[in-house]
Amino acid sequence: MKEIVEPLLRWYQENKRILPWRLDKDPYHVWISEIMLQQTRIEAVKEYYKRFMERIPTIQDLSEIEEEELLKLWEGLGYYSRARNLKKAAVRIVQEYHGIFPSKYEDILTLPGIGEYTAGAISSICFQKKEVAVDGNVMRVYTRVTNQDIDVTDNKKKKEVGDAIRKILPDTPGDFNEGIMELGETICLPNATPKCDICPLSSLCKAYLHHREKEIPRKIVKKEKKTEDLTVFLIVCQHKIALNKRSTGLLKNLWEFPNAPHLLSSKEALNWLGEGISVIRIQKGISNTHIFTHKKWNMQSYLVEIDFPLENYVWVSLEDIQKNYALPTAFKPFLESLIEEFKKSN
Repeated sequence: MKEIVEPLLRWYQENKRILPWRLDKDPYHVWISEIMLQQTRIEAVKEYYKRFMERIPTIQDLSEIEEEELLKLWEGLGYYSRARNLKKAAVRIVQEYHGIFPSKYEDILTLPGIGEYTAGAISSICFQKKEVAVDGNVMRVYTRVTNQDIDVTDNKKKKEVGDAIRKILPDTPGDFNEGIMELGETICLPNATPKCDICPLSSLCKAYLHHREKEIPRKIVKKEKKTEDLTVFLIVCQHKIALNKRSTGLLKNLWEFPNAPHLLSSKEALNWLGEGISVIRIQKGISNTHIFTHKKWNMQSYLVEIDFPLENYVWVSLEDIQKNYALPTAFKPFLESLIEEFKKSN
């Protein structure tokens, strides 16, 4: 592994992508980008990052922003607890560190929403601390270079890999960590598509030399996702739309269209709405399947127009939803269908 350091650093300096959060070593910028990049592709994050920094340029600003506005900025990135933890961490930094991002790995690790990987990335990139940042890309590069057929999702193995990499970290640990991650993202690709012919480490890679680069790392059979059926109600009254906040479970405390478990027939849908409601019309709308990390929602919808607004919902204009209310991605197709419906009626 020691032999990979020089060619990796040289390759990174010559080939690293120009990304907005790499323009400086400001820990605030690196922190926000690292959190956004969790479970999200780089190309998708660029525009979110730009918009976020324009509205929230400092840690102080992040500590003071209203949660609803923060979630709206985050809308579409998913895993909304990440955004809430950003604000919690910013409040801590303002209170305990006078608004200056802490430089010690141990202190960074105590901040809400920051684990070992993120703490290692920030402390090495911004403060040149010899800390590792082991993600899936790093695990893939390491197992191929060393020709080790191990479970890359095993936390014990991740720690072992981290300990091994820590021993070879150069005096520019940030460049090394970014370099090995960049290699995994652009060259040492997953599945059967590594670009070994242009890899700077191919002559040192034991998996490549033994023609095993397509076998390693070991493919882990994923558990089948639990499937849930939902009926979504797009309730319209006097050009306003019914919203409520989820009170429990997945997407808790986020805005949603009212919904019920199971796929309901028209008669069942009317029964769910309750007696005493003056329904002008009800018609079956679009269906959509949304896949979460560990769960799948099968959703069908009903467009319902009623005479008088019900007190147990928040009634919002279509424009207001688009501007001020963060809807999880699972409900976005239904919002689009409402937009089309409103266009027809105008």
